Amino acid sequence: MTQNARDVPTLFMGSPHYAVTILETLVDNHHNIIGVVTQPDKRVGRGRKFQSPPVKVFADQLDIPVVQPGNLKRKSFNAQLEEMRPGLIIVAAYGKILPGYILNFPKWGCINVHGSLLPRWRGASPVQAAILHGDTESGVTIMKMDEGIDTGDVLSQKSISLDEDETSQTLMKKIAEIGAELLVNTISNYISGELTPIKQPDKGATYAGLIQKKDGLINFKRSAQMIERKVRALQPWPIAYFDWNGKNVKLFSAKILNTKQLAAGQRGKINKYPCIGTKTHDLLLLDLKVPGKRRLDGKVFLNGARDWVD
Repeated sequence: MTQNARDVPTLFMGSPHYAVTILETLVDNHHNIIGVVTQPDKRVGRGRKFQSPPVKVFADQLDIPVVQPGNLKRKSFNAQLEEMRPGLIIVAAYGKILPGYILNFPKWGCINVHGSLLPRWRGASPVQAAILHGDTESGVTIMKMDEGIDTGDVLSQKSISLDEDETSQTLMKKIAEIGAELLVNTISNYISGELTPIKQPDKGATYAGLIQKKDGLINFKRSAQMIERKVRALQPWPIAYFDWNGKNVKLFSAKILNTKQLAAGQRGKINKYPCIGTKTHDLLLLDLKVPGKRRLDGKVFLNGARDWVD
């Protein structure tokens, strides 16, 4: 007798807003979500108050049991897994590598919703990497997880085109939405036996490492194109920045000009906007924020930045 995917006891593992979209779609399609595993609450902001991951906030609203293990290898979490007895685990941006005993625990294994067209951009930051490297196409892969880093067999994929002004924030939203829809259709066919996992090819494999806050620093000796991509790729976090008078100025939007009036790193004014030279072209700063002040349009920023040009 063919099993219905909606009847399989399913454990969901995820943390950010991206994962909420996928969990919400599973709930809306009446899948049997028996629990959620997410990252522990973290202290944030100047007040250092504890903040829960978006997935926990959503799960609490629906009275779905939530587990927040600090270490997946501890016996306490193993015992919780034994108690829940999931037949399937869905993983979407959980944020930690799963040990082998979890991968092999459910009858139907662990299924990951990955934000790239594997084998391109395996790793922690596939969405950012696609923008940083000027990809014109990205997408989502539904994959049966193994002990490698995003090397498991592919169940399904769907591609999307990137807009010229695409940011990681806009692309992540698109991928979450198409990934959620693709997941529901995929696990239905997978559980029913109508879908056979396909081994990933090694050819074309690339890796996207974890983005860190320090990666936001702009090097104006690089090309204007690379810098402009960086500005878009590092939104909503950590945000690209540069040093001005000992302060880290965050840059949210920039435009590449067809001029080369300024030397790399030299500040100037063009078309009433602040501008900085790069290796290849002048870069117009359209939207920026100085620490302690609100985010400003470049023209407005110049009104209070009398020493912008030396």
